[in-house]
Amino acid sequence: MKSSLALFALCAAAATPTSAMGQSQNETAAAPNEQNDEIEFSADSIDYDFENDFVTAKGNVNLNRDGYKLHADTVVWNRNTGSVVAEGHIRSISPDGDVAYGDRIELTDSLRDGAVENLLLVLEDGSRLAAKRSERFADGSLALDNAAYTACAVTTEDGCPKNPSWQIKAVKVIYDPIEKRVKYDGARIEIFGLPVIPLPGLSHPISDENRSGIIVPNIKFDTVNGIGVTVPYYFNIAPNQDAILTTQIFTDVAPLVSGTFRSLDQKGAFQLTGYATYGSRIPAGASQALPNAEEDFRGYFATSGRFRLDDKWTVSQSARIASDRTFLRRYDISDDDSLRSTINIERIDDSSYFSLAGWAFQTLRVNDPQNRVPVALPVIDYRKRFNDPVLGGRLEIQANSLAIGRSEGQDTQRAFGSARWDLRKLTDWGQEITLTGLVRGDVYHSEDNALNETAIYRGQSGWETRAIATAAIDVKWPLIGEAFGGTQTVTPRFQIVATPGLANLSVPNEDSRAVDLEDSNLFALNRFPGYDRYEDNVRATYGLEWEINRPQLQINMIVGQSYRLEDNSNIVPEGTGLSDRFSDIVGRTNVRFKDIVKFTHRFRLDKDNFAVRRNEIDATIGSKSTYAQVGYLRLNRNIGSQLEDLRDREEIRVGGRYQIDRYWSVFGSAIVDLTDRKEDPISVADGYDPVRHRLGVAYDDGCLSMGVTWRYDYENSGDARRGSTFLLRLALRNLGV
Repeated sequence: MKSSLALFALCAAAATPTSAMGQSQNETAAAPNEQNDEIEFSADSIDYDFENDFVTAKGNVNLNRDGYKLHADTVVWNRNTGSVVAEGHIRSISPDGDVAYGDRIELTDSLRDGAVENLLLVLEDGSRLAAKRSERFADGSLALDNAAYTACAVTTEDGCPKNPSWQIKAVKVIYDPIEKRVKYDGARIEIFGLPVIPLPGLSHPISDENRSGIIVPNIKFDTVNGIGVTVPYYFNIAPNQDAILTTQIFTDVAPLVSGTFRSLDQKGAFQLTGYATYGSRIPAGASQALPNAEEDFRGYFATSGRFRLDDKWTVSQSARIASDRTFLRRYDISDDDSLRSTINIERIDDSSYFSLAGWAFQTLRVNDPQNRVPVALPVIDYRKRFNDPVLGGRLEIQANSLAIGRSEGQDTQRAFGSARWDLRKLTDWGQEITLTGLVRGDVYHSEDNALNETAIYRGQSGWETRAIATAAIDVKWPLIGEAFGGTQTVTPRFQIVATPGLANLSVPNEDSRAVDLEDSNLFALNRFPGYDRYEDNVRATYGLEWEINRPQLQINMIVGQSYRLEDNSNIVPEGTGLSDRFSDIVGRTNVRFKDIVKFTHRFRLDKDNFAVRRNEIDATIGSKSTYAQVGYLRLNRNIGSQLEDLRDREEIRVGGRYQIDRYWSVFGSAIVDLTDRKEDPISVADGYDPVRHRLGVAYDDGCLSMGVTWRYDYENSGDARRGSTFLLRLALRNLGV
C-alpha cells in the first residue's frame, strides 16, 4: 500500500529548508535540479511522525542525492539531526560506481558520510573491501576497522561462495576514492588462508591508472650471490613517461641498484636502463679475483629508441655496454656473449630505401681480444626500384658502402654499385619462368691484412676492384590436384646461374664467412651470406617441392642439389656442401597438424656417402597449456679448427609444461652440449655436457600467480660460477604499486 505523497511533501517542505521529495516507484520526483540539497527517493510506503519529525520509508526504498544512491528495506530519516539510518538488503552506490553492502548503515542526509556495520565494498575495478565496522567521510573516503581486501572472485562460476586465493588483512584500512588508493595499517597478506607476508605501511592503487609506488618484491637464491631480495619502486612521471628504480640486496655481495626510464611521444619512444654495484670481480678465464677488487665499479648500460621524423624518415638506436665480461651472467641479467650498439637513419618510400648506420660490438667471450673486434662506421645502403618496366621486367639498383676498423687488426673499406633486372612470365601450361640479370662493380681498400689470422679471409692489401655479371633462368612448374582428402601440389624447379670467374680471394672477406648450403639459399643467386664473396662459374640447381593441404593437416617438403661446371674449393672450404662440382643434398620438411603438432626438419646429406652433415629438428607437441618441445642440431662438416665461423657442434634442447589441473602446472627445460672432439677439435666438451636446466611449479588462477623455479648452470666463466639459482615469483592482481 502506497503512502500519501502529498501529505509527506507538505510536511517535508514546511519543516526545514532541507527538503525531500517522496514518490512512488512509478512516479518521477518533481524537485528542481538546481536544488542540490534535495533527496530523491521512492518506497512502497512512507510514514511521517509530525511530533518527532521522523520520516520512515519501507519496502524497496531508493534514495538519490548528488550521484550517491542508497537502496534498503527500511530507511528512517531524522529531520532534526539529518541522520539517515538504513537496514535490510543495503546497497549504497557512489558516483564512481563503488558499491557498498552492509547490515546497518547510518549516514547524514548528504548520503556521503556516515557509519556502516559489516561492510562489503565492491570497488569500481571489481575488487572488494570488507570490515566489521567502517566510517565514511564527507569527501567520500572510508576508514575500515579489522578489514580485508582482495581482488579475487569470492564466488564460483556456479555462484557458490568460496575463499579468495589471497587477501590482505589489516587493523585499519583507509580507502580514498579520489586518489583511487588503499592504505593499510598493520597489513599482512594471506594466501590460501595462511598469513605469509607482513607488509607494514602498504598502499596500492585500485584503478587501471599508473600510480607511483612499490612493486611486489622478488626473492631469489643462487650459489654465487646468496639470498637476494629485489624491491622495485615505480615512478609515474607523466602519462607518457615512467621509471623503475630497483634495489637488489644480497647476503653474500654488495647491493645492486638498477633503473629504467621510458618515454613515449608522437615521434617515437626510447628507453634507458642502467645497473651499478661495487664488488669483487674475476675476469673470464681467471680463477681468482683482481687485487683490490672490492673497490671495482661494475655495471651495465643499455638504451634503445626509435623516432619517426616524418612519413619517410626514421632514426633508431640501441647501445649496450658492460663494465666487464662476466657482470651480466653474474647477476643473471643476460647470457649474451657479445653486446651490440647501433645507430641507423632510414628513409623508406614506395620505391626506394636509404640507410646510414653504424655498428659497434663488445665481446664477452673468453680469449676473444676486444681490440680485434670490428667497428663498422659508416654502413650506407641505397636501393631504388623503378616502377616502369624495363624490357618488360623490373629493374632495381643498389649502392652500398662499408668501413670496418679495428684498433689492432685488419681495416677494410668497401663500396659497390649494382643493377638487377627480373622478368617473370607464366606460360600457357602453368610454368613460372623468371629471367634475371645482375651487374655489379666493387671497390675495396684494406690494410694490416697480415694481422688477420685466417688466410682465406685476408685479401690483398691496398686497392682492389672486382666486376660481377650474372645471368639466370629459374623455372617452376606447380602441378596441383586432389589427393589424400586434400589438395596436393608438386613443384619441380630448375635453375641455371652463370657468372664469369672472379678473383674472390683478392678482396677481404668480412661478411661472408659463415657459409653453409641449406634449403633457404639453395636457389639463391649467391649462396654466400653478405657481399664479400660471390659464387662464380656456371651451375645448375634442381629440386622438388611437395605440399599437401587438408583442413587440419599441412605438410610441405623440399629437396634439391646443384651441379657446377668447375669445383668451388678455392673460396669454399671442404665440408660446407658447396666446394665440389656436385653439391650436397639439402632439404626441409614442415608438418602442422591442427594446433597440436608443429614439426620442422632440415638436413644436408653428403653427396658421396649420404652421411648426415646437417641435422636440425624443431618440434612442438601439445596444447597451449600442456606441451613438449624438442630442438636438436648437429653440424658434422669436418672443417678444420682454423675457421671459427664454421666449427661443428651438436646440442639438444628440450622443454615442456604439464597442466596438472585448472590452476597448477609444472614445467622444465634443459640444454645439453653433445659436441665432442671428433666434431670440434678445440672443444672441451666430452660428448654430453649439460649447459643449463630449469625446473619449476606454477599456480595461476587469474588473480594469484606464483611459482618456484630451480635453475642450474653448468658453466664457469670468471665469477659467473656454476651452481643453482632458486627464484620465487609472486604476482597478485591489482597489487603492484
